[in-house]
Amino acid sequence: MWITPEEVLLANALWVSERANPYFILQRRKGHGRGGGITGLLVGTMDVVLDSSARVAPYRILHQTGESQIFWNIACGSSRKEITKHWEWLEANLLQTLSIFDNDDDITTFVKGKIQGIIAEENRGIRPQDDEDPGKFREAELKMRKLFGMPEEEKLVNYYPCSYWKGRVPRQGWIYLSVNHLCFYSFLLGKEVSLVVQWTDITQLDKNATLVFPESIRVSTRDTEHFFSMFLNINETFKLMEQLANIAMRQLLDNESFSADRSLPKPCKTLKNVSALKRDLDARAKNERYRGLFRLTPDERLDGHTDCTLWTPFAKMHVVGQMFVSNNYICFASREEDLCQLIIPLREVTIVEKADSSSVLPSPLSISTKNKMTFLFANLKDRDFLVQRISDFLQRTPDRPCGLSAQSENPSPSTPPSWPSSPSLGAGEMPQSKHFSPDLLTAKHGLLKIYQQDVPEELGPKATREKMKEESWNIHFFEFGRGVCMYRTSKTRELVLNGIPEALRGELWLLFSGAQNEMAAHPGYYGGLVEQAMGKCTLATEEIERDLHRSMPEHHAFQNEMGIAALRRVLTAYAYRNPGIGYCQAMNIVTSVLLLYCNEEEAFWLLVALCERMLPDYYNTRVVGALVDQGVFEELTREVLPLLYEHMQDLGVISTISLSWFLTLFLSVMPFDSAVLLVDCFFYEGIKVIFQVSLAVLHANMDQLMACSDEGEAMTILGRYLDNVVNKQTVSPPIPHLHALLTSGNTPPPEIDVFELIKASYEKFGSLRADVIEQMRFKQRLKVIHSLEDTAKRSVVRAIMTESAFTIEELEELYVLFKAKHIMSCYWGASSTAAERHDPSLPYLEQYRIDCGQFAQLFSALATWSCGPHSITLAGRLFRLLDQNKDSLINFTEFVTGLSGMYHGDMTEKLKLLYKLHLPPALCPEEAESALEATQFFTDDDTPLDPPFLSHLDFLAQEVMSGDEFKEGGDGAAGDSDEKKEEKPKDYKYYLRMWAKENEPKKENIKDLPRMNQEQFIEMCKTLYNMFSEDPSEQELYHGIATVASLLLQIGEVGKKFTNNGGKKAESQPPCVTDASQPEKEDSSSEVCKALAEAQLETPPPTANGSDEDTKDDTSVSSYSVVSAGSLQCEDIAEDTVLIGCVGGEGADRRKTSAPDGDWSITFEQVLASFLTETSLVDYFEEKHDIQSKMMACKSLRAVERQTSSSSDLDFSLSAH
Repeated sequence: MWITPEEVLLANALWVSERANPYFILQRRKGHGRGGGITGLLVGTMDVVLDSSARVAPYRILHQTGESQIFWNIACGSSRKEITKHWEWLEANLLQTLSIFDNDDDITTFVKGKIQGIIAEENRGIRPQDDEDPGKFREAELKMRKLFGMPEEEKLVNYYPCSYWKGRVPRQGWIYLSVNHLCFYSFLLGKEVSLVVQWTDITQLDKNATLVFPESIRVSTRDTEHFFSMFLNINETFKLMEQLANIAMRQLLDNESFSADRSLPKPCKTLKNVSALKRDLDARAKNERYRGLFRLTPDERLDGHTDCTLWTPFAKMHVVGQMFVSNNYICFASREEDLCQLIIPLREVTIVEKADSSSVLPSPLSISTKNKMTFLFANLKDRDFLVQRISDFLQRTPDRPCGLSAQSENPSPSTPPSWPSSPSLGAGEMPQSKHFSPDLLTAKHGLLKIYQQDVPEELGPKATREKMKEESWNIHFFEFGRGVCMYRTSKTRELVLNGIPEALRGELWLLFSGAQNEMAAHPGYYGGLVEQAMGKCTLATEEIERDLHRSMPEHHAFQNEMGIAALRRVLTAYAYRNPGIGYCQAMNIVTSVLLLYCNEEEAFWLLVALCERMLPDYYNTRVVGALVDQGVFEELTREVLPLLYEHMQDLGVISTISLSWFLTLFLSVMPFDSAVLLVDCFFYEGIKVIFQVSLAVLHANMDQLMACSDEGEAMTILGRYLDNVVNKQTVSPPIPHLHALLTSGNTPPPEIDVFELIKASYEKFGSLRADVIEQMRFKQRLKVIHSLEDTAKRSVVRAIMTESAFTIEELEELYVLFKAKHIMSCYWGASSTAAERHDPSLPYLEQYRIDCGQFAQLFSALATWSCGPHSITLAGRLFRLLDQNKDSLINFTEFVTGLSGMYHGDMTEKLKLLYKLHLPPALCPEEAESALEATQFFTDDDTPLDPPFLSHLDFLAQEVMSGDEFKEGGDGAAGDSDEKKEEKPKDYKYYLRMWAKENEPKKENIKDLPRMNQEQFIEMCKTLYNMFSEDPSEQELYHGIATVASLLLQIGEVGKKFTNNGGKKAESQPPCVTDASQPEKEDSSSEVCKALAEAQLETPPPTANGSDEDTKDDTSVSSYSVVSAGSLQCEDIAEDTVLIGCVGGEGADRRKTSAPDGDWSITFEQVLASFLTETSLVDYFEEKHDIQSKMMACKSLRAVERQTSSSSDLDFSLSAH
């Protein structure tokens, strides 16, 4: 490529000059191409190790004038072909011009100006955002694409120097981390090592340090392990690899492609070798940590954070920590965990002002809120800039009290349109309500309050304790504030662990989960959603109706229509909001508990917080999140209870028992009054509480579990234990627990106080940290998603193996290749989006689909019919044939169906497939038109007299036809007599049999295939000639197809006679040989000969050995003379060349104005019978092929490790240019 002219002082250091003229020198770097000796090897190694190859291409062009010792580098190239193109341009366009100049300085100025003008012209079409990446990084990205054959859509994120362990030898090189691939390249002393691994293929990613591999990163796939070490910054590299692998897992899970964030602010200073994508991923990681720490919505983006102190009036001290500012919130977290946390929504802020600085309180900032609270921050480094950023965000924040606006300013990504009708609603208006109204009792209060309002208040010790709890919280509210701006401290946690009073449970759940902020940002959203969702019949609504009466049936609130209707509305609204999740079992149990303490809208937003933030991926179709946390639980058990883990792994219990614990937060396995206390802790602490309590349950039953001998006994022990976890402080009336049926025996097991269980979980396992859990979740997510993918693959193979002749192993390999093509469409785009191709509601074998271009690539790699350049055309026809629903996509079943016919069909099946590929819809009109143009050279149809030998064929065909008619008539007569016999009324079994027969897939009969006209026949002949062009027995096959084509043409003529009532003419015609009949035979035969000649011209001609002489000397009419050379050139078809049935002279002139015969046609039976007459064709179509070798070759084109000697392979590639 042309580069901005750079001054070079030492032109020959490490370079070899290959071409030169008075003004320019073309040079090759030592160590590239042929020769170089030990110096070349050392230079090539140095280029890789020192990263000079990212800046120094192996070829360059220098500009020099006269006796000057200064050179100017004006172009570089990664290949000889590229640099030669620039050299030739210089010779053609500049040499003559430069010879006019007298002054060397003028020549240099002119050359530099010309090159800069070319560069400016080339860069005119480049998008502005591409300029964000630094120059060195762009060159490294270009190098990566050329080294590993990546398209321009593949974006490099970052690259690092490291060593790749090949056996016991470390190979020093560079690891390239792109959006979809991990790549490594090394060139060391003449040995090249290149590695490409897709992120979706990675099953495990570890950072470890052993004696063998010092502080290394292990990358595991299904087939092998790769070790990388000697990183300058191993932690940064490993975190980036984790992020990219996580994105890849999300692609497999949700089928979403990676999209860069184009709205990132540009860095205030140029970051060395940091790409825009790297900044994007770093920002995503910070945003995720920020949102997770403060339970914020998924669309919240961190703008920045700074160290500061916060004045805490309750402790009368300044707390050191960090302030975080985002588009809707100001948050604070103390450096010491649990000391203090604060969330201030910008919608609540009234005043932001800078207070006077002092030595005691430097750079203070005061923030006041609507609820009369004031927060004082100090020790801010850049206070003025911070105040300006907060002011900017405040200006964008709608200035309105919470709950008055009808529509959200910041809808979440999965939000559907706000209202089905009445697009413009004023503040406070609601659409006309049919299903939900603010006047409903469940829209105002939780079900527990509704059903307990008539119950007389108890005055016992339990009620007194409940009142004391409420009073404790009221004191806390007075000291620390109430609502979203409350100070959250260790005191808050203590109150939560002691149990939230029932009167405050709904309010505090909303506060701690972050649902209150989301509900305040979307007022009226739930009501509009209910109106849209109710009344629609979907798979989710059917499942919801089925499970409504199974949701806490023991609770009186759900034994009537009010509670059931509220539950129906919340679940249906959420299924409509998030169709990706829809409805999943266990959502009904959790939602019913939420409705007991919250009104409908609050319960809806709590469900949103649970499904989309606090329990990610738990409630999708494959409960991936729960399976991931189940794997984390197993890993934690192995760490803290190793003996029990080993024993329970033998029993297979952990994976069985824990799924329901996590999916329902213990609500389905523990008495309600006890489980709801765990839900209190969960909303405050997150998932770590569920892990802690689960470990505490196993620890409490360790002795009994160690004595178990089977899975059932272990489950019974744990079931009994959980049944007897009681809450002795509850004021609610006792609710019968359905799982109490597990309790058996005369002596009931001892009761376990739930508060003691929670306390024990914190004492024994309270050191568990949220960031550690996230790290473990990542590892387990890789395993779980790959396990699910394997399960899906096995399901597909089981479903299709009975319909295909491929083996199980072959089907699995084909599925992997097919899905890889689908995933590539997510990587690099295609004619349709990935969302259109992937429908999770479909069966596994129909979920993934590919388009015509991807199918053509697989067809070229796997098909047995290799047609050279014609393969793309044939692939397009097969694609159209397989695409039965005409959506321009085919699924795996259709794909295997197409390949099955080629590999495992008999000759009849293969010919049938080939025959159908040349009929509509496989043969598109454009291809038929090309055949029509080809036949414009054919001779005219003069309707001559019939030849005598056709009369006998006509008579024979008439006999056959009359026999068929008689047979049909006989069948009809028999059918009439049967109908007369069966006039009695038919019973239901008869109709069932008829219905079953109608629904049976009809087997295709060869007689049902439509007839083939002349244009289609010509196309089929072209395809056959292309198929045979690379076969070892091509001469015999060419001879066979020419003979068969002639025979089929004659048969077509017979059919044309019957179509034009030729039979009657034949009977009255005298059986004598006439010369007038001969031209028609010759004309019709010449049509296919000309087409076959054109088909032969389509293929790249191999080396001809005397083809002209062979063609011109042999003037016989045999079909062999047409194709004996196998390399028919345009100049070979001379006027004296005789093709099958072709005539010279006038006949040759008349060919140009003729048209194809519209009455000519043949049937598949005739094609089959004709092919059976040629042994070479029978052998070709009966030959069995092995798909394994082709699949291995196809896989090797993807991600494969290779180690070659660059001193040989590179030379060949360069010399080829």
